[in-house]
Amino acid sequence: MDTDARQAVELLIAEDDSEDRILIREALEEAQLDSSYTFVKDGQELVDRLYRRQRRETPDLPVLILLDLNMPRKDGRRALADIKNDPMLRAIPVIVLTTSCDEEEILQAYQIGVSTYMRKPASFDKLTEMIETIGRYWLQFAELPPPSGQRDLTRPLRGEEHAHPDGYYSFA
Repeated sequence: MDTDARQAVELLIAEDDSEDRILIREALEEAQLDSSYTFVKDGQELVDRLYRRQRRETPDLPVLILLDLNMPRKDGRRALADIKNDPMLRAIPVIVLTTSCDEEEILQAYQIGVSTYMRKPASFDKLTEMIETIGRYWLQFAELPPPSGQRDLTRPLRGEEHAHPDGYYSFA
């Protein structure tokens, strides 16, 4: 993917805690990533925003989602399951960024389809380092699917034409 295409990317961040949103925003600004970012306050707002964009004729979906797990209305686990069950959204990488280090939660997140599970660091310097690392890996080195406006979203991805009608993933 060329450098110009990478500059037009958007991060979508689901975080309910206002202090964490401020810290993440400051870490993003300090990391100087070539991206814009939008915050949503819970999993329901995240899913609603993705579905609204998906219904547009040329949707502008984010290239990466940062997701907290423990949020009101719809928690991150259910939002992750919704994203990974949707053929038009499942290719978007999702990084869980949460305070929990519970082994069951980590296993469950990977079973649902998370791309990476990261624990929020205790210091701002470590958070900034983490955000820089995420940006470097996902926005500079990783080969991501083309932006949603540059691919046919009405055509299933290879192999999906034989998918189970209930989807690939489930959340109990």
